[in-house]
This record gives sequence, C-alpha cells and structure tokens, in this order.
Amino acid sequence: MNALIETLQEIVGTPHCLSAEADKAPFLTDWRGRYTGKALAVVLPADTEQVSSVLCACAAAGCAVVPQGGNTGLCGAATPLAEGGPAIVLNLSRLRRIRQVDALNNAITVEAGVPLAVVQAAAEEVDRLFPLSLASEGSCEVGGFISTNAGGVQVLRYGNTRELVLGLEVVLPDGRIWNGLRALRKDNTGYDLKQLFIGAEGTLGVVTAATLKLFARPRSAVTAWLAVAEPAAAVALLGRLRGAAGDRVTAFELISRPSLDLVLLHIAGARDPLAQPHPWYVLVELTDTRVGSGLAELLETELEAAIEGGAVLDGVIAATSSQADALWSLRENISEAQKREGVSIKHDISVPVSAIPVFIQQAGARLESAYPGVRIVCFGHLGDGNLHYNLSRPQVGENVGFIGRSDDVNRVVYELVVELCGSISAEHGVGQLKRNILPDYKSAVEMTLMRAIKQAIDPRGGMNPGKILR
Repeated sequence: MNALIETLQEIVGTPHCLSAEADKAPFLTDWRGRYTGKALAVVLPADTEQVSSVLCACAAAGCAVVPQGGNTGLCGAATPLAEGGPAIVLNLSRLRRIRQVDALNNAITVEAGVPLAVVQAAAEEVDRLFPLSLASEGSCEVGGFISTNAGGVQVLRYGNTRELVLGLEVVLPDGRIWNGLRALRKDNTGYDLKQLFIGAEGTLGVVTAATLKLFARPRSAVTAWLAVAEPAAAVALLGRLRGAAGDRVTAFELISRPSLDLVLLHIAGARDPLAQPHPWYVLVELTDTRVGSGLAELLETELEAAIEGGAVLDGVIAATSSQADALWSLRENISEAQKREGVSIKHDISVPVSAIPVFIQQAGARLESAYPGVRIVCFGHLGDGNLHYNLSRPQVGENVGFIGRSDDVNRVVYELVVELCGSISAEHGVGQLKRNILPDYKSAVEMTLMRAIKQAIDPRGGMNPGKILR
C-alpha cells in the first residue's frame, strides 16, 4: 500500500496526507471515545476533483474509504473499523467554500466541510434563516449532518435534514461525480436520487456539496422554562400551544431532573432557573417573522391557564436574549455533562408523540425491575417524538459491569419501542453502534432493499464498510 499513499500524496499534497500514527490519531477515535479504528492514512482533499481522484485511486488499490467531517457523530459512523481490510479516512474539512447564496430563491450552496454555524451565519447575512440547530453546530459540518440526516431542536417546525436539502453533489465509489445541485422545489423526473445519500452515513458515496433551503428570519421570539409533574402534562401542553400558536411553536424540549442535575454538576456557570426542583421540565420556544407579533402575551395567556389547571407547576419566561441563551445552554450541555460524568448506555429513539408518556412510564418500570437502582437520563425533542434515553449506574464503580450488559438493556428498551411503532434511531444514525441489531428491528424486505441499493452503487463494498449493514 506504499504506492497508494504516494499516489494520494500526489493528489492532495504531502502535508494533507497524514500517515504518521501521531498525526492520524485525532481522526481515528469518535467523539464519545467509544470507537478507535485503524487507517493507512488520513487524506484531506481540497476540492471535489481531488475527492474524485482519491476514490479512483482507492478503488484501483482495493482500499476502503471512510468519509469524515467534523467527527461529532454519536454512533461511530465516521470512525474506521479496528479490524478489517486496508482503509483511509477521507476528511472533508478543507472543502469550505460557500459557492452561492440565492436569497430570492431561498437557497444556499455550500461545500461539505463548511461548519453548520458558518451556514447559519451566511444565511443571516442575507436576512435569512438556515434552521438546523444542534449543540455541535460550531464543529459539525455539512457533509456530516447530511450523511446522518441530523435532526436537532427545530424539527418540529422546519423538519430534519432530509427536508432541508434541495440538491447534492456526490462522488460515487468509482470516482464519478454526480452533480445534482438543483435548487428546485419541483423536479418530477424520476427517482429522487439525493435521498439515497441523505442518512446513508457515507456508505454509498461522498457528499462534497449541497444546496440547502433557507427561510424567512424570525424577528421575534419568546423562550420559557417550565416545570411539569409528568410527561403526559408536557404532551398536553404541546397540544395546547400548537392549537393556539400553530407552527410558531419552533421547539419543544423535554428534560428530566436527572438530566438537569448533571448539567448543574459538571457545567460551569449553570444555574437552576427555578427555586424548587421538579421531576420534569419543558423548554419551549415560539418564533415569528413579524416584529411585535404578540408572542410573549400569547404564551403568558396560555401558561396562566395551564398553571391554573395544574398542567404547569412553575416556570420562567426569558426577558432578554441572554436569559434565553442561558436556558438553551442547560439543554444543549446535557450531552457534554453526561460525557464528563462517564460512560452510559445511550438510546436515540422515536415513537409517536402521543406515545411518549407510555414509553417513559413502561420503559422505566421494566428497567427498574430488571436493574434495580438504574439511573435514567431522559431528554429530547418531545415535539417530534424523539427522546435521548440514557442509562447508567449511579456509582461509577458499578458502571463497567452494567455497560457490559448493553445488549440485554437495549433489548428491554427497543422491544418497547417496536411495540409502540417507533424507531431505534431517530437522528443519530446506525453506524457501528446499531449495525448488528438493525436486522432485528427492520423487516426482511427493508434489509433486502437496502442491500440491493448498496450492491448497485458500491459493488466492491469499499465505501465505509461495517457501517449500517453488516
């Protein structure tokens, strides 16, 4: 494989083809620290043509390619395997051009290595909004959030990544470039090929650029942190607010007390917004494209009625943007606080919104019965039915043994998810983490179709092997 490395150095330049172990190391472990793999080199191309040349060279040499963006994924999809055939990591972080901003068409075309926060800022410069919002938006990149079909906190109003992509540019496994960068809302000329690559985790090709939807920028917003006694009260409140405010309800997050406790413990400057602890909280945000739209008054009116009816126990409405940012920081730092606390068994599930209370109650009861004293950190996007449901032992010394029982614990959670017609992965993807269990929760027909698509586009199996399909 020395000849391949020499070829790759010629394509991207020697400084951008990392083969020394110390240079490769930061790219070979996932954000959570759960997976560490091996690679012949980490290759950082500068443009689509270089990506094409790299894939051609790897195909000729029989070397696998693992596409990688900001390396913020949570299922090991952008990390090479620890064992297997030769592979390179293809990091797209140098593809950082904003190719076009078309405010009149509400579209922006950007390359795969552009960080999400930069896309948001570019939209704001032309008085538009790109609504995808993630805790990792400063470091996650366009190619990564497309390849994992990222969700985030505003799916309730704007949809997930799949609904925000108008067109793609993709380098196929054999090096051919497909230019599908169409900024069209209507294109009824056969199969919508871009959808194959959204959420495919780099197993079908390499996304090098995308045309994304923009929206009118909100000019008024109101944010509130509310205490509720149980998830059923939160679901009822969501229905009440959507009935009163429609799609101006932009975000609706559910947060358990253990989740908040971890943030208060591990994140400097974090403060409890309320004087007394409560079992559950809701973080809600309403936005409008009009100034002076009366959002605060509307929310206050609805909350007064909810408090009188007992659905809301307490709450605070942010009076300034900095206060709103502080409330959002509590939600956005839950994952970081968990990371500092230690490892846990993580789940990213979705069920119908109406089934959220049933899931939380029954999952908690089943887990407590099987694993007395289990600590459940439950939070997530209640508005679209997506919960992050993470489990550990309160005592760190007991956690290694508990993590070793992940398969059994997962079965308890996922069997209930299936009973409720849900999904075992709402927004994080499959990667290495859920690859082996995916066939247990997808039908044989679905798995056959997915394998057929993989075989048709990547017959050599060189694109990100060992991810999604085993």
